[in-house]
Amino acid sequence: MKKWVILIIFAALAISCGDDPQPKPMGFLAMEYPQPKYELLEKKCPYIFEKNKWATATNPKGGNNCWLNLEYEHLKGTIFITYQPVTNNLDSLLRDAQKLPLQHTIKADAIQGDIYTNEYNKTYGMFYEVSGNAASQAQFYLTDSTEHFLTGSVYFRAQPNFDSILPAAAYLKQDMRHLMETVQWKNLE
Repeated sequence: MKKWVILIIFAALAISCGDDPQPKPMGFLAMEYPQPKYELLEKKCPYIFEKNKWATATNPKGGNNCWLNLEYEHLKGTIFITYQPVTNNLDSLLRDAQKLPLQHTIKADAIQGDIYTNEYNKTYGMFYEVSGNAASQAQFYLTDSTEHFLTGSVYFRAQPNFDSILPAAAYLKQDMRHLMETVQWKNLE
């Protein structure tokens, strides 16, 4: 009987030898999105810009004809574009555009604003990156300071969870920056 006990103990020790279990590091899903391909979006509006061909441009219900929604169906996200003419109201337009990112300070971990200037296209403004569980991950405004004022913001059709939407938010921020860099004003006369 002693031999069986020793044999069982020896077998248990032999089987249990091996690497100690280690906790797995946290990871994220490897999300892959289509490489952006940009095309000129030209409507009967006083601006043009390049948009990602994967986004569908629609006019929102109840908005004016120069307001646009760039729908990214595969990301469940939208870039909302609004246009307003400048008519002795530049101060109030700037104040409103600068207040909008601040509305996310309750949920945001950080808000970073970058000044944008393009002398050639006469486009001046700000690009805001919002990190954290805020409703909007990026916003911008552009103006020529005399006639045109354009704003944009990214929203997702999902509960804000920064870790989950981080890859999609980065993709849309890249598209939004490209949009800003390609805006040109035009006269509709």
